[in-house]
Amino acid sequence: MNDLASAAVPGRPPCDVPAARAALRRAAPALAAFAAIRLLGLVVLAVWSTADGKDWHTLLTARWDALWYTRVAEQGYGYTVQLPNGDVHSNLAFFPLLPWLERGLSALTPLSPADAGLVVTWLASLAAAWALYATGERLHGQRAGIALAALWAALPVGIVQSMAYSEALFTALAAWSLYAVLTGRWVWAGVLTSLAGLTRPVGAAVVAAVWITAAATLWRQRAGGARLRAQPGLLPGVLLAPLGWCGFFLWVGARQGSFTGYLDVQGNWGNGFDGGIAFGAFVWHQLSGPAFAAGLGLLVGVGLVIWLYLRGVRQGQPLPLAVYGGTVLLLALTAKGYFGSKPRLMLPAYPLLLPLAVGLARWRPVRAWLVVGLVAAGSAAYGAFWLNGSGPP
Repeated sequence: MNDLASAAVPGRPPCDVPAARAALRRAAPALAAFAAIRLLGLVVLAVWSTADGKDWHTLLTARWDALWYTRVAEQGYGYTVQLPNGDVHSNLAFFPLLPWLERGLSALTPLSPADAGLVVTWLASLAAAWALYATGERLHGQRAGIALAALWAALPVGIVQSMAYSEALFTALAAWSLYAVLTGRWVWAGVLTSLAGLTRPVGAAVVAAVWITAAATLWRQRAGGARLRAQPGLLPGVLLAPLGWCGFFLWVGARQGSFTGYLDVQGNWGNGFDGGIAFGAFVWHQLSGPAFAAGLGLLVGVGLVIWLYLRGVRQGQPLPLAVYGGTVLLLALTAKGYFGSKPRLMLPAYPLLLPLAVGLARWRPVRAWLVVGLVAAGSAAYGAFWLNGSGPP
């Protein structure tokens, strides 16, 4: 058991500072690799944006969803935009934790809410990388932990980890919550899950992972004749887990005067879940028209992520990671709306990368880092091209 895990042993303080420092020292190579990959992405973005006559800082802080988060931080909820077709886009679609942090940090520092969001994202992305390293190290060793953090940084849409968006913050909270489950720290898992539920709608996936793992734990204890108190804090953790997500969902419902108020708000944005019908129709449209290559690429991409998920399950991925990764993947693939955002929606599904990280850890270091470097370079170029073009919705 590693140092952070040992801090959860009954009779020891819940926050063992020396253990945390030792764990941070072990994670330093992973954090350095993550930071280097993300820095490369920012440098390429800055150069590309300058050549294209655009401002890289604006692309990261003041476009698309980043603007909506800033408005929530500055004005609170209630801002709407009336579209020519009659649809109403409301900022109630955006969960509150990131704008709360933006408002708080900007009140304590000279930073604007937009720049505060950027700082929160950069710090959260490092926290997420640490959690990914800790998870990979615990399951497959140090090299796998480093590879997992590096691969997550080098995803094609990894530039989102450097934007004033909520994906990095959510991933950090989700990953540390699931790590707390793996190490038996149920109260911490509940608190972090509740915070993740205040960050993005997909917080429901973390709740599902905590609840299903808790149920399986109790079932195994019952089957083995173990006493329930063998899992200290399990019940409080289970009760805490859904408070953030359910609280915001119910608050929006009360504000809208309908239990389904949040779903109605999302529906006005063109979002929702239809079991993948709209996405399937979109892919078929691509395959049956002049964009056949794009449709084929979509099919290959979907097949790859599904294969990675099944590969992880066959390798014995722990239940909380399997439930979480599978739920994030399911929600992303069955959502309707802007289909170009699906890779971004799957960004928090880091357990899908575990099979690749395990494979890289078995290679010689030079070969492994060469591959990571090439992937990171491709990610940096794609991120700069993407943000200077259509970018995330």
